[in-house]
Amino acid sequence: MSELPIRPDAPWLAPLAGWSDLPFRLLCREMGAAVCCTEMVSAKGLVYGGRNTEELLATTSEEGERLEDGSVVCDHPLVVQIFGAEVEFMEQAVQLLRHRGFSWFDVNMGCSVPKVTKTGAGAAMLRDVPNALRVAEAVIRAAGPGRAGFKIRLGWDAEHEVYLDLARRLEELGAGWITLHPRHAVQGFSGTPRHSAVAELARELSVPVIASGDLFTAADGVRVLRETGAACVMYARGALKNPAIFAEHGRLLAEGALEGELPEGSGLACEEGRKLDAQHACDVLDSLPADREALALVIRRHAALARRYAPEHAILKMRTFVPRYVKNLDGARALRQEIVSCRDWDALDEVLKRHLGDIALR
Repeated sequence: MSELPIRPDAPWLAPLAGWSDLPFRLLCREMGAAVCCTEMVSAKGLVYGGRNTEELLATTSEEGERLEDGSVVCDHPLVVQIFGAEVEFMEQAVQLLRHRGFSWFDVNMGCSVPKVTKTGAGAAMLRDVPNALRVAEAVIRAAGPGRAGFKIRLGWDAEHEVYLDLARRLEELGAGWITLHPRHAVQGFSGTPRHSAVAELARELSVPVIASGDLFTAADGVRVLRETGAACVMYARGALKNPAIFAEHGRLLAEGALEGELPEGSGLACEEGRKLDAQHACDVLDSLPADREALALVIRRHAALARRYAPEHAILKMRTFVPRYVKNLDGARALRQEIVSCRDWDALDEVLKRHLGDIALR
């Protein structure tokens, strides 16, 4: 069975509810994401066969080769993120997933969305550490030592910080890694993440610590690696804005950014008919005259993946992704308004040609 890459040069795509579906994960993989996480999967929904669960777990051989013993061999593994607060459902969910060939798991103990926390799951688990540890023990028992990680926050609020003690105890139980989003649950995504807490965990733990929180550019990610000693970074909103963040991350490390100055620059492009890859993106980055052409090529590749792997929802997905990609372009407001009214591929193609250049989605 392959090992999970948790290194500075192996950036992860975070589990993004509503966003990190199969087409987007494949796009990020082509751009250099070493590990991708699924959207958040309800343990109870999985056990009861919820209708949306199968879509969340959709995968392909490009995300791992299934072997007869149920293991996965892949240079770019897939991690399934699950959530729930009940021991029996969490353990059974991991058992079901392992039976289906999934090998890596992440337990969400950081989501602060009310519909999750009101069930006692997500960041609400930080308010009941004994139960969080019971759940963790069951998940690790089902997954195997080192096969499950835990995504946590500092605590529910500033008066109840539990991250250090919780992380230590998760390590003792056999956690494979800890991801810290260094905010309190009550903050949501407001305020400033306290990355010094990531540094503290990295010093205190033997298992790898993955840094998260406001890594909007590759320079942000590399800077956090340098300042905290984290083993790896996980890109979330930065990847939604620009999937090239993974390629840029690789370029910065190749140029010695972990030790020297952080060079500036971002963007990507891809030749006609060619898959995106990190090296090509970085090569074109230096000579690309305008962002519009690069964006058009990203969108075209994303659309091709969406049409192949999520045909029923592809046009709707692109109507949500494209506005994020073009947010900082001149004329982005008009483009976004036109995009959301598109009902078919011809309409979307025409809008993109008019705003981004004559590059078709076919």
